[in-house]
Order: sequence, then C-alpha cells, then structure tokens
Amino acid sequence: FLQGLGLEPSWGSDCDTFISFFRFVSDRQTWDIDGQFLLGPAFLVSPVLECNATNVTAYFPSARWYDYYTGVDIKARGQWKVLPAPLEHINLHVRGGYILPWQQPAQNTYYSRKNPLGLIIALDENNEAKGELFWDDGQSIDTVAKDEYIFCEFSASQSHLDVKILKSAYKDHNNLTFREIKIFGTQGLRNVTVKHNGTLSQMSPSVTYDPILRVAVITEIHLILGEAYMVEWDIDIQDEEKIDCYPDEHGVSEANCTARGCVWEESSSLGVPSCYFVTDLYSVSNVQYNSDGATADLSLKSSPYISAFPSTPVDPLRLLVTYHSNEMLQFKIYDPNNNRYEVPVPLNIPLAPSGTSETRLYDVLIKKNPFGIEIRRKSTGTVIWDSQLLGFTFNDMFIRISTRLPSKYLYGFGETEHSSFRRDLNWHTWGMFSRDQPPGYKKNSYGVHPYYMGLEEDGSAHGVLLLNSNAMDVTFQPMPALTYRTTGGILDFYVFLGPTPETVTQQYTEVIGRPVMVPYWSLGFQLCRYGYENDSEISSLYDDMVAAQIPYDVQYSDIDYMERQLDFTLSPKFSGFPDLINRMKDRGMRVILILDPAISGNETEPYPAFTEGVQDDVFIKYPDDGGIVWGKVWPDFPDVVVNNSLDWDSQVEQYRAYAAFPDFFRNSAVQWWKREIGKMYNNTESPEKSLKFDGMWIDMNEPSSFVNGAVPAGCRNATLNHPPYMPHVEDRGVGLSSKTLCMESEQILPDGSRVRHYDVHSLYGWSQTRPTYEAVQEVTGERGIIITRSTFPSSGRWAGHWLGDNTAAWDQLKKSIIGMMEFSLFGISYTGADICGFFEDAEYEMCARWMQLGAFYPFSRNHNGEGNRRQDPVSWDDAFVNISKNVIQTRYTLLPYLYTLMYKANTEGITVVRPLLHEFVSDRQTWDIDGQFLLGPAFLVSPVLECNATNVTAYFPSARWYDYYTGVDIKARGQWKVLPAPLEHINLHVRGGYILPWQQPAQNTYYSRKNPLGLIIALDENNEAKGELFWDDGQSIDTVAKDEYIFCEFSASQSHLDVKILKSAYKDHNNLTFREIKIFGTQGLRNVTVKHNGTLSQMSPSVTYDPILRVAVITEIHLILGEAYMVEWDIDIQDEEKIDCYPDEHGVSEANCTARGCVWEESSSLGVPSCYFVTDLYSVSNVQYNSDGATADLSLKSSPYISAFPSTPVDPLRLLVTYHSNEMLQFKIYDPNNNRYEVPVPLNIPLAPSGTSETRLYDVLIKKNPFGIEIRRKSTGTVIWDSQLLGFTFNDMFIRISTRLPSKYLYGFGETEHSSFRRDLNWHTWGMFSRDQPPGYKKNSYGVHPYYMGLEEDGSAHGVLLLNSNAMDVTFQPMPALTYRTTGGILDFYVFLGPTPETVTQQYTEVIGRPVMVPYWSLGFQLCRYGYENDSEISSLYDDMVAAQIPYDVQYSDIDYMERQLDFTLSPKFSGLPDLINRMKDRGMRVILILDPAISGNETEPYPAFTEGVQDDVFIKYPDDGGIVWGKVWPDFPDVVVNNSLDWDSQVEQYRAYAAFPDFFRNSAVQWWKREIGKMYNNTESPEKSLKFDGMWIDMNEPSSFVNGAVPAGCRNATLNHPPYMPHVEDRGVGLSSKTLCMESEQILPDGSRVRHYDVHSLYGWSQTRPTYEAVQEVTGERGIIITRSTFPSSGRWAGHWLGDNTAAWDQLKKSII
Repeated sequence: FLQGLGLEPSWGSDCDTFISFFRFVSDRQTWDIDGQFLLGPAFLVSPVLECNATNVTAYFPSARWYDYYTGVDIKARGQWKVLPAPLEHINLHVRGGYILPWQQPAQNTYYSRKNPLGLIIALDENNEAKGELFWDDGQSIDTVAKDEYIFCEFSASQSHLDVKILKSAYKDHNNLTFREIKIFGTQGLRNVTVKHNGTLSQMSPSVTYDPILRVAVITEIHLILGEAYMVEWDIDIQDEEKIDCYPDEHGVSEANCTARGCVWEESSSLGVPSCYFVTDLYSVSNVQYNSDGATADLSLKSSPYISAFPSTPVDPLRLLVTYHSNEMLQFKIYDPNNNRYEVPVPLNIPLAPSGTSETRLYDVLIKKNPFGIEIRRKSTGTVIWDSQLLGFTFNDMFIRISTRLPSKYLYGFGETEHSSFRRDLNWHTWGMFSRDQPPGYKKNSYGVHPYYMGLEEDGSAHGVLLLNSNAMDVTFQPMPALTYRTTGGILDFYVFLGPTPETVTQQYTEVIGRPVMVPYWSLGFQLCRYGYENDSEISSLYDDMVAAQIPYDVQYSDIDYMERQLDFTLSPKFSGFPDLINRMKDRGMRVILILDPAISGNETEPYPAFTEGVQDDVFIKYPDDGGIVWGKVWPDFPDVVVNNSLDWDSQVEQYRAYAAFPDFFRNSAVQWWKREIGKMYNNTESPEKSLKFDGMWIDMNEPSSFVNGAVPAGCRNATLNHPPYMPHVEDRGVGLSSKTLCMESEQILPDGSRVRHYDVHSLYGWSQTRPTYEAVQEVTGERGIIITRSTFPSSGRWAGHWLGDNTAAWDQLKKSIIGMMEFSLFGISYTGADICGFFEDAEYEMCARWMQLGAFYPFSRNHNGEGNRRQDPVSWDDAFVNISKNVIQTRYTLLPYLYTLMYKANTEGITVVRPLLHEFVSDRQTWDIDGQFLLGPAFLVSPVLECNATNVTAYFPSARWYDYYTGVDIKARGQWKVLPAPLEHINLHVRGGYILPWQQPAQNTYYSRKNPLGLIIALDENNEAKGELFWDDGQSIDTVAKDEYIFCEFSASQSHLDVKILKSAYKDHNNLTFREIKIFGTQGLRNVTVKHNGTLSQMSPSVTYDPILRVAVITEIHLILGEAYMVEWDIDIQDEEKIDCYPDEHGVSEANCTARGCVWEESSSLGVPSCYFVTDLYSVSNVQYNSDGATADLSLKSSPYISAFPSTPVDPLRLLVTYHSNEMLQFKIYDPNNNRYEVPVPLNIPLAPSGTSETRLYDVLIKKNPFGIEIRRKSTGTVIWDSQLLGFTFNDMFIRISTRLPSKYLYGFGETEHSSFRRDLNWHTWGMFSRDQPPGYKKNSYGVHPYYMGLEEDGSAHGVLLLNSNAMDVTFQPMPALTYRTTGGILDFYVFLGPTPETVTQQYTEVIGRPVMVPYWSLGFQLCRYGYENDSEISSLYDDMVAAQIPYDVQYSDIDYMERQLDFTLSPKFSGLPDLINRMKDRGMRVILILDPAISGNETEPYPAFTEGVQDDVFIKYPDDGGIVWGKVWPDFPDVVVNNSLDWDSQVEQYRAYAAFPDFFRNSAVQWWKREIGKMYNNTESPEKSLKFDGMWIDMNEPSSFVNGAVPAGCRNATLNHPPYMPHVEDRGVGLSSKTLCMESEQILPDGSRVRHYDVHSLYGWSQTRPTYEAVQEVTGERGIIITRSTFPSSGRWAGHWLGDNTAAWDQLKKSII
C-alpha cells in the first residue's frame, strides 16, 4: 500500500501523506487537525502524543472508519471519539471505500517480498471499495519509464471483487499470490467463486465470518499477482438492506410472502419488512451505449412468481437513457409495444443532447443480475443512483424501483408535513396523491412533488425527479435507500448533477420552469380570515390597521363574499364590498379573492357559470360520454336553512348541492373559466357588483369533494378507485376516491386525448393554475398573483402556494420553515404559512412570535378559520401592535432586496427562502439546520420557535455576520451562539460580503415605493461586498421580457462603492434616489466623494461613525436610481491592517518612522507595528491585457521618501503576468533594464500558455493607487491574492510585497518549527534562510520553502510559490494578510488554483517536479545513531534485532565510520565495516552512509578528495579568482589530541581543520563528487575498504560551518554579509554568514555564469542532491535513496528529507506530524 503511494506522486496522481483535510476539506473541523494524519486517502493514524495518556481523542471525518486490527466499524462519522490507547497500542483505522493490499511481514523486505499477499476491502456506505497495487522489483532504476512493472486495479462491491491488470510488464520471480481477502463492514458471505481471466477456477475458497465485527475472511485462494480475476459471492441480506416484498394494504403473512418467491423472516427491529426479496424478476439484454445516451431491453425471467404481484406484468420493457446536457440526464422505462399514460406537463428539455463524454459530470452504467442503473459523479466517483437492488417490478398498475442513496442526507418529496427538513430514512413510507388534507404527520396533503435533492458525503448535491402523476408512495430505509411504488404510467426520471444545492435547484427549475415573477405589492403584508360576517367587518379592519400604522398591502376575502358559496356571485351581506375595494385601492391597497373549482348544479335561479359550462361542455364526466361526475363541496342547495346542530356528514348529505368540476385540461373549460373571471371583474349586467380584484386565490383544487367519489350512485370502477396496490395514503382503506372524484372520470387533454382521472388526479390544481393566471392578467391588465393550494412540478411558473390549513400551535412555526424550504426545492418561491394558524384559537405569545417569523415569509399572510378568535395584529393589545408594526416595517424596508431575489428566482432559478446548507454546504452542521433560514444568500432569520423562550440558539456558518439592527459584527464563525430574544425581538443578521438595497417603509408599497432608497454594505473578511437591485414599475406584465426595468450592480471595497447599471430601460416616475449608505464592519471614513458617470459631483456627503459597532453611515447624498456612480472615501487604518514600515533590525523610533513618510502610532495590542504605511511609492501605467496574460509598467512616484528604505531603489519595473494553464499562472516583477539574479532551479513550465478565458479558473486585475495584483477565483468570486496594500518596495537589496489572504487558514512556509499545522496569523514573522539550526520556535532551519497553501472560506484551496532564494522573512497579520521581504533577486510568483488541497499539491509538484520513486526496501524500518564506537557495536545491534525478530531493513553509520570525520575515508575502528555490510546485505539488509560536503584542506597524508578537488577547481572561492573560502566543520587537524574539556568555540578554534566547500553548481564539482563516491564504493587501491552502501545521507549542506564566514581573516564584504535589511533569521545581529560561508563567495553555474553565495546560499543542499542521487545509482546500478538535510523547491525529485536534529521531548511527536 505504501509503495503504491510512493509511486503516485511520481506519476502526479496523488500525494504521499495527507493531513486529514486533504481528503475532507468540506469538513471545517479538519482544517485545524494536526495530531492525526492519513497515509494516502485510506489509512488514519491517531497516535498518543502526551505523557501518561491511556487514551486518545481522535476525529473521524464523515466516512466509514474501521479499526485496522479488528475490522469493526467504529460508527463515528464527522465526530470526535475517545479511543483506548494503552502503551502497547496505537490507533489505526481504515477508511471505507478503499482496498489496501498487504503482505505478510518478515525480518526485512527482502524476505517479506517473498511472502503471500492479501487484501483488506473496507466497504463504504454504498458497499463499494477500490484500490491499487504497484509492483516492480523494488530496486531497479526507472522501472516506470521502462514499463517494467505491474499495476493492479481493485474494485469491490457487496458481492464481488474485480482484479484488473492495467500493466503487466514485470514477472515477479517469487511467484506471488494473494492468499487472503479480509472484507470489513460486510454481511455474511457464501458460495465464493473465482474466475481467472473470465474462466471459472477450480479453487475451493473458504470463508469465515464474524457477525459482531461484520468481518469476512476468504482464504484457500491463490490469485496470481499480475493476472486478472473476478471473485464473486452471495451475501446474507441485513435488516437495513431488505426491500419490502409485500407492502400491500392488507397484512402480510408468511404464506402471502412465500407465494411471491420472497423470504419470510421477522425482525426485532421496528420497521424492518418481514417479507423481503432474494431474487430478481427481470433480465437485461441488448445494452447499447452511444454518444447521446444508452438503451437496453428488459424482459421477465422465467419464474412462477411473475404474476404474484399486484396487477398484470408488462413484458418486454425498454430502457432509454438520454444525456441531455453536461449536468442533466433522463432515463425512462416504458412499454415499447403499447402506449401508456405519460404526464402531460411540458418540460424545457434541450432539443438535442449536448455535452461530451469529457465534459459531462456523470457516467452511466446499465447493470445486470439484478437489473439496475448506476449514475456516478465523475469528479468524485460517488454513485448517486444505483437501482441494482432486488424488487424492480413493472406491472400495469404497480411499478416499483429502488435505489441506494449516497448518504442519509435527503431532502424533498411532498407535500407532506414532517418534523425535519432532512428526511428520516429509518423505515418510513410517505404517500403522494393530492388531497384536501390539512398538514398532519404522514398525511398526504394538497400537492404532489416526487422530487428530492440528495447530498453526497463530500457535500456535492444532486436532484432526482420522477415525472409520474399516479398515486404513489416512497419508502426510506437506512441502507440508505428509497423505494418508489406507483400505480401507473411509466418511470421517467430526470437527474440533475449540480454540484451545489443551489445549482441543482437552478437546473431543476430550468427544466420544469422558473418561478413566477410576482408584483411588488404581493411582497407586502396581507390579511385574511374565513368568517368575515360582512364587508363592514373588513372595512373596520382596514381602518384599524391604517390607524395603527401597521404596513399592509393586501386584503382578502374567503368564500364569505359569495352568495351561498357560489363562485362568481356576491352575497347581499357584501353588497358594499365593491365600493370598499375601490376605496382601499384608491389608497394603494390590493385585493385578492378566492375561487373554488366546484360549480353548483342545483340552482333554481339563473346561474350562468353552470349553464354556460354545460353548454360549453367544460365539466368532468364519466367515460364514453357519460354524464357529469357530481361531487359535493361548499354550495348549499338553494332555498334551504342549514341546521348547524347536525354533524358534518349529515349536513353534507342534506344540504350540500351537487357540484360539477371543470376539466381545466379542456380548451373549452379554459375559455369558459377566463370568461367567468372577466365577468366577475367587469359585471356588465350589474356594474355595481364588479369586483376589482388584483389576484386570485384558488382553493379546494386537489380536487376536493365532501363525498367519496360521486353522488348519487358512487363510483363505477372498483379497480381504479381501489387499485390492486393501494399506496400508503390517507384513508387507504377507502381508496383513491376518498374526498375526491371517481378515478374512472374522464378528462380531455388540449390535443383531444382522453385520460383517466386515475392518472391525472394530482394534476388538477396544476391544470387550473395557468388559466387562472392568464385570466387575472387579461382582465386586470397587470401582472397579478395567483395563490394555489394544489401544486405539481412547474406550478411555480404561474403561482405561489400557501402551506395549507395549519393549526395555531407552536410546532407549526418550525414546520412552516421546513415547508418553505421544501417548496424552494420544488421551484415555488412565493410561499408562506397562515401566520398564527388557521385552525383553533391563537395564543398571544405564539401569535407574536409567528408575526415575527411570518414577516419574512415571501408570502406573508395572517389568516385563520371560521369560528376562531381574531388574530390580526389590531385584535390584541398595544404591545402586540408595536411588535407587529416594528417587524413588518423591517420587512418593508427590505422589500427591494426581496423583490430582487424574486426576479433572480424568475430569471435564474435561485432559491429565495434558502436553507443554510445551500450557501454553506461545506459545513456539515448546516445539513440538519431547519429552525433558521436565509432569504437569498445574505439575510439570516433566526426566530424563536418555542413557548416561553427569551433567547434563541442560532448557528452561524463561517462568514462575517452582522446584527441587522445595530450593524455590529457578532464575531461568530462556524459556531452556535445563544442570542437574546425578548418577545418584541426577532434575531436578524446580514452576511458579510453582500450589499442589501432598502427603502424607507410606509403604510403600503404604493407609498413606500415613493420613499428614498438606501444600501447596507456588509463587508466580508476581504473588506468587499456586492449586491444587486432589480426595479421596474412593480405591476406591469412581462417587464423583463420587454426590457422595461433597471438592474443595478453594486460592488464595494474598503474604500469605495461602485454603482454600475447593467440595464436602464425604465424611468421611475417617483425620481427615486439613494439617500443613505450604511457600512457594517468598517473603520472610520473621511473625505467622501461622489462621481456621477465618472464626473466629480458637487454633493457634500456627511459621515457618522460608531467605533464600537464599527458602522459608518453616509448621508447627504442623492444617487439617482438607474444611473452610475462611484462613491469613494479615505479610511482610518485599523491595527490589524497596518503594514510595518520599519521592520529593520535596529529598533524603530518615531524619528526613523517619519523619515520614511510613515505614521507613528503606538498600539496597546501586542505585535501591531508602531510605524506603518499611509502612502504608496509606485505608480502604474501602460496596463495591457491579452489572451495569454497581462503586462504593466511600474515607476516610482515623486516623493522625498523613495530613498529612505534599505538599499537603492530600482526604477522602473516591469510586471509580466502569464496564464500558463487553466489552473496555474505566474506573475513576475523585475527590472526591465538590468539583469538581476533569478533562481536557477528549472521548472516544468508549459512551452506556451494554454486554456481560454472561459475555461481558466481565475481572473486577474492589475490595480492602481496603490499598485496591486488581484487574482480572483471565477467560480466563487473569492479573491485569493490581493496585493493592493501599501508598502510595495523594490530596492536592490530589499524587496517587499504584501497581500490580503482570503481566510485565516494558511499552511506552509518552511523550514521552521511551529506548534500547529495552520499558521498563526496574529503578528508573527518567520525567517527563511538555510541554516544548521536544530528545530526551535521561530528558528530558520535547514531548508527554504517560500510556498504556502491557503484555504478559502468555502473550502477551495490554492497554492502560492515565490521563486526567490535570497534571505527573506514573511510576516503574518490578522487582517488576514502576509508580507514578504526578501534581500535580492526578483519577485517571481506562481499561483495554483486547485481547487482542492490535493489538486493544488499535484499542480505544484507538476511544476517543481514529482517526488522521487524510492526503492521498496527504503520503506522498511531503519536504525542509526551518532556515536557508534566501532563496527562491532553495529554488528551486535544487528544480531540483537534479528534475534528479537524486529523487522528492519536499513542500518546507517554516521560520521563515526570515517577517519577523523574525513569524507571518503574509513576509520581503523571500523575496519570490519565492509565485511559487516556484506554480511548484512547477504541477509537482505541495506546500508546507508553519511557524507558531509566540507573537505579538509590541512591533511599531511595524501587526501585525494581535496587534492583532486583543487586540481579540478571544484571548491567555492572568493570572487575575481580569489582563493578558497575556508570554513571549519568536523575534521580535526591531523595528528592532534583534542582536549574535550575545553568549550566548543575553543575546540573549533584550536583543533578543527580548514574545510573547503565543493561548488555543486560547477560541472567539474559534480564529476569530482561522483568520482569520489565511486571510489568509496569500489576502492581499487584497497578493495577491502570498499563500502557497498545502498543509499546516501547528505548532511551539513546548508552549508554548515562552525565559524562565521571564513578563516582566517573573516569575510570581506560587510554589506553582503549584513545587508541593509537583515531578515528575521537566527543570529540576526551576526548577519547572514552566521554558521556558514561568506556571502561574497562566488559560485559558478553550469552555463559558466557567476553568482554570489548571497543569492544561492539556500540552494546549496539542492545543488548537492541530484549529483549524489545520480552517483548512487551509477555506482550501485540500483535505484538507491538519498536523504538530505537542506532542501528547496524541487529537492524532492531526487531525495527524501528527515526533520533534523530534534530533541527527545514529548512536544516533538506532534511537531513531527506537522
């Protein structure tokens, strides 16, 4: 397994070791975890890191995790768990979904590689797993390049293991076989068979199974390595996997069960079916795939049970899969020989499939035995649909299909009331069949929406629509899986791949139709009740509301206004209603009236609605031109007095008239309906009765009847009314005709087709909605609004929906949120519940809380039922009036924002009421939140939902959140917070990063639309915000289609607001202007200016600022709506934003500070610079963008301070931006007139830029005043680099650039020791300059890596490399931002866009070079120490390890083996080492020896390493052909006895020899080095001294010296050794030559160029690594391994690295993981 991980980085497919978030970046908990780590994607290590601990607290991201030792599923998903950890135990876990190859261990890998192999199969939630195995001889050079290897790919499901061979170009001489397969998380296995290259093998596998651990072990197999196999088995079905074979209405029995060929087994667990499938019914043939989809034929297998299921089997069947687009596909199972009913709802399907196999988000596989369809998300491999489950049935009146789900997170299916937004998958069945059914648990209500959205474990989302309108139910089970059972039609599925919840909804509504664009006034508050006695009651209510100054826009009347509840009539009690309507409308009000579909047929007086309906043949009839199907609803018989003392059923029987139901599918009915509505609006016979409504409320349209089926005789077709399979719907025992029409009733589609009500019942409300919408628009001439009770997919195109006849109860508040969020998924944006409840009397506190909640429903209406106490706002007390008024005024203030959301829902399909998970799906906490909701992306509502509560516990995902009322940042990121919530208060918060338009409220929207506008700017962590405003006249029809609107786009930064006008095709007659701008989360403002269309305005804006709240308010402005403006201001710099102007070595003072033109201001906060920038130094000109990048010229501004910074300014400068690929760009700032040093490390850069502006992941903007570069991720808008900060400096020996960061989550920069993987951004500076420095806090150690990876708030990742090798430091500050300061070279940045942490690392190593492919033995255990006395000590150690049977592969020797620490020599004490090496190697061991670079120059005996080095001119010298630069390291002078009692410095001075340092850049030095290593391996002069090493350990290569600079005279160039800016490195006071060479030392590159050690010092170890790697391979003929101490980007191409000379201390365990 580990060898395979070693291969993958060299191929570029993976990274060796991952901190947990590399695989689980959607889980923010993992972003701070650094006490555990993963090996690859699958193996989790959770060590004990503290003294005296006997347990460990480990985090398990959301996946299946198995204990490595036992295989038991630990049942931890996204949670911390305390694990036992006695001293003898380390906790190891295997991740579900992966297959790990393993091999029996031995003394070392030479022997273990001969042992049998095995596999661990760790099944995931889908009962799948995959894995790989790379195998070669483990030691030869370039086996991958030479194709001399085996590569196996393993994939497993619940019932098989597939071993595929992708490469088999190596024959292992050990004849290895897999002998054992362990399967974790499985049920019991039986009947294991093995197929070898497709042929059944004669093996007789053995199986053992532990039902408690759920682990199966298969043995007695011999799968030859490098050959293909299929291992198959049967499984014991577990409870959660049982598919119900007998869900029928009448109780299941064992006899009924076995008669269907199913198994009877009762379970002790609730909900588990006792009768379940074990065999399948259909076979699959003729599977065909093409570029646009796939097809297959299905036929019933020969079985005695095919007719045992409800109704008649359909055989054969046809499967048609269509790839409609990259994000959406359809699959349809139907009868190819006979037309069956299909839903007549038009969808917006592409005319022809689009996309390609490369660009599609999904793969489809048609599976056999049993039949199933698998849809897999290509990007993650997650299976989002897998119907390869038993039980698929397609009978005439009973169709069943089941699918596995990728997670338990499923949302949707409606309309039913349930207690959580996420559906409970623990054995629940829910019916769907439209019904007049008030909300109740598991009761199928008014509408039908067979659609769900599912989340996958990584947070990706998908949606699934079953377009079927027959009565149906769905069963959820904890597999997780769901089963659809429907009573007719076909299976017609549409799958939407998202991948975000919001894009899923947009894709869904693109197909079913976007939500209707509502009029502005419909967003006002609305009042209604059933039971107004007369029009005077409504009139008084209206007057009271106006007197109380409670904003409201719409007054309703329920059926009370009708005469005897007859549609299109007016009751004498409401004779004044027309005048009242006119009076209210004159004052800006609007009126909505109710209509029910049922039309009385028993009238004795003329009733044109019925007589003309009969004449036009509009009513539903029995088939074969039978008579009208009569029901009973509200209208009473004429001329009767109802005895209300009778029970309901008696009243219906005695007094209710016969009612006919219009067939709204018929063209004649549509015209009749529109005509009747028109006569109601303009009553030409009695004009005084004209009702000038503005919208229509259509109720009872399920259709509802107060009798079952029909009167007088009832229904005629028992099979249709009570079908063979009766779904789990309310009144299941009565049948489908309960409270509605007979199912045999016939309806006629617009094309004349005849359909059964049985099939189209749930479409009745849908069919009524569009004609009503069109009628309202035709008669009013305005946009109008329809509110409908019964809905179906696409109803939202024409109507809103209220959540039905709810109850005045506390639980209904939360359920209303759930209902609205569901209807957001269903594509109906204009929704809300009856505020304060319809049934029963409302209670004061509950109604007050509900008024607060309901004020943020898109459809905000207070409505209650007949006979209950009044609950409108003026029916309580003054306190209630104030509560209502305040919260409704808040709503009205935000109507411009809400109206814009409705526009975007209509044009783009966004959700208006938005679950938190839609915006923060990377935060799993949000997946279960349904007591809060967002309006759009930016406005969070956290209501009180419980009685007697005075606070509310609200969750705040990771963003900036501001209290709406005060504007204060609440300082909650990704956490729960308890908020005060007294009765008069609802908690509202604005999300940072957004701009909300608002308007001063008024009595209704007619008046409020005349009032001044304003903006709330809520700044995010980058001090940015954006917003939009849609504006039209609010009432005209099709203003968007006609281009009669304004669309404004707002964007703000720390110092400006930009108002752009994308559309200005409407002139508002109120001459609206923006008069106030509130800015949340800002520092103080001053000097506000306004530019109008680019010209400075004469306005004199006023500013107030609250420093505690950090809120600024700009007034005295008049920004005309529909015109472009730029509002700019200066800001007061806050502590966290100050860029240090004086980071120099010697203490800053006020005088020094002001001499640089900077500001001196001491802060009480630790770390904040006292001296900071307020002005910039460079101007930007000649900015040019092209298809491959951008350029700009930079020049110093005229300033007295340009020479006040360290060293000489460079002027002018050139910026070059290159778009190398879609995922990677480079920007480089350099001197265009003079060559400066650039890092001579070769990178793998594309020869020419690739990608297009459409496909690139980023946009680049070059900014001015101050100069900066902005890199923005296009998909999210997140700015990942923004160097538009003060302080940019480019001097000869001092270069500085700062950038804002998109979050505080930054990782990388090295090599330094720190206590957490995530870097602390609270004012810390870290130096980078290679140094012989053991790990210590803030001490720059051996290597230099100016590279970091950053996470963005949504979990996207990016990487940034500064290719600069000069001494430098970086400062982190809590803005968040970082500042680079380097002492030379140029600025050469490479940015990698990921977007995952793993892909960032892959992109980075693609550029710098992939990690080296190590030999197999190097993965074995290794032993070393500094201080072995002689070879006998090593020999004894080796023998003891073997005797103890502790596996180990590699033995080292440190410099002890050398004579006087001289490279390439052998100490007499180690004269036996060559023989010992040979003895160990004969037994499979390997040996690694150390070499230091320093070569002694004081030898009295021949020392060829030095003399030949001098001869070949390999050593570093002073410039101008000066002499060797001498240091001192380990070698002593010859012939001296060291006095160890002296202090270290004295010993170095007296005893250490002068040492020369090879210049590994020189070609001569490389050849010399290789030659010396060769002579060490093959000592031709003294063969007995040949040291047959296998790898090399190169140490002290920073380069390290025990003196500062040089001996005897020291360094010669003070400026280079102690530059004008001395970075924050260890021994800062001494200078750069501390413990190393003089900086003026000269080195020579391979091309002959001369460079200063000052520039290339940190490349010394890098330059040594490749020659050493090549030397080892050349002398050994094998792959070998190099371990180097000093590294630089790309060192990993040739070497590994150990973390240096650490300390035996507990803290070092965790730091080693970091």
